[in-house]
Amino acid sequence: MSESYDAIVIGAGIIGAATALELAKRGWRTLNLDRLPAAGYGSTGASCAIIRTHYSTLDGAALAYEGYFYWKDWPGYIGVEDESGLAVYYDTGALVMKTEGNDHLRTICTNMDQLAIPYEHWDKARILAKLPHFDLGRYGPAKHRDDPAFGEAEGELEGGVFFPCAGYVSDPQLAAHNVVRAAEANGASFRYNSEVVQIRREGGRVAGVMLADGSRVDAPVVVNVAGPHSAKINQLAGVEDAMNIKTKALRQEVAHVPAPPGFDIERDGMVTSDGDIACYTRPEIGNHMLIGSEDPECEERVWVDPDDYDRNFTDQWTEMVYRTGQRIPSLGIPTKMKGVVDLYDVSDDWIPIYDKSDLPGFYMAIGTSGNQFKNAPVAGLLMAELIAACEGGRDHDADPVQIHMTNTDRNLDIGFYSRRREINEESSFSVLG
Repeated sequence: MSESYDAIVIGAGIIGAATALELAKRGWRTLNLDRLPAAGYGSTGASCAIIRTHYSTLDGAALAYEGYFYWKDWPGYIGVEDESGLAVYYDTGALVMKTEGNDHLRTICTNMDQLAIPYEHWDKARILAKLPHFDLGRYGPAKHRDDPAFGEAEGELEGGVFFPCAGYVSDPQLAAHNVVRAAEANGASFRYNSEVVQIRREGGRVAGVMLADGSRVDAPVVVNVAGPHSAKINQLAGVEDAMNIKTKALRQEVAHVPAPPGFDIERDGMVTSDGDIACYTRPEIGNHMLIGSEDPECEERVWVDPDDYDRNFTDQWTEMVYRTGQRIPSLGIPTKMKGVVDLYDVSDDWIPIYDKSDLPGFYMAIGTSGNQFKNAPVAGLLMAELIAACEGGRDHDADPVQIHMTNTDRNLDIGFYSRRREINEESSFSVLG
């Protein structure tokens, strides 16, 4: 016994839900399948949910700026009531420190100029007026705390760049739930605790999936939005070998610590990105802050099997907090580690893959963890346009589909995110995108 849909979306994180929403708006009967018990329980729920526009590639910045406007009007995008309430976007802005490693943000500011994205150069006095608890010593490149030179400053940073179109979402799992409710209002269906164990084929194209409980679901379109499990789904589909860019799961930790004494971070804080100490931060409710790593050379990257990895805090947590303590000397180091241990789904150049595959009917929105939460509404639209065009007979590999981004009045070439692209050397090759 089987059931059938127009499209199956594997994954009910925020991008999977947004893809279902946009397909459902076009009249498609969709079913999202997720191996976890609810929407956004995977890497979406573990995301720091930072919204920002500063990217090292022009296309990445353009996509992020378009996405920013969806978060600014989140209720308008969702368009329906959610019994759990709506996620809140805090429009705090983001301060990025100028370092030699990021070329003092010259390339990023050039991208901002081309896209008319606002920014401000902040000197040391302006930074300290806003963040008086900061020490602006130059401690980089980032070092392990056991390094004899750890904590020794060589001069001071020259300043930073403040990007006002930035902030964070306090509850990323709730944001995913909101999108699910919007998709359901448009006719989409969602099913949880449902693990895909086979991608079925018939007549040279995808035909649906088989689930772990032995049930079968038929559909002429299957979309892989499985987050850190995306590579395993691609292997089930037999499409990975034909891809020039692939994905794999990277273990990551985020620290949850009290804000520095005397500073109301919920009222006066902002997102920060600091290549000198290789950490980023954002405010968190309860006058706390989140600290994440910017993947410095002094930290080992731990690639894992997404079904078998250490979920305990390790030295990475301690290292991030100590490095942040260089910038914020009054930051307390809690005796009890709190935060998140989860996975990123990372592509070879840290730029996502939004694409078809060599198996007709099988599509991918993968390699997104860590830096694409902010782009979820646009990614859903992008995937729906791509799928509709390809199913309508367009050869996306030869003639890449473009979408018009209405908020920024700009066309985006989806071919930029092709599985067949060469490694993009303009990437930061880190979570910063």
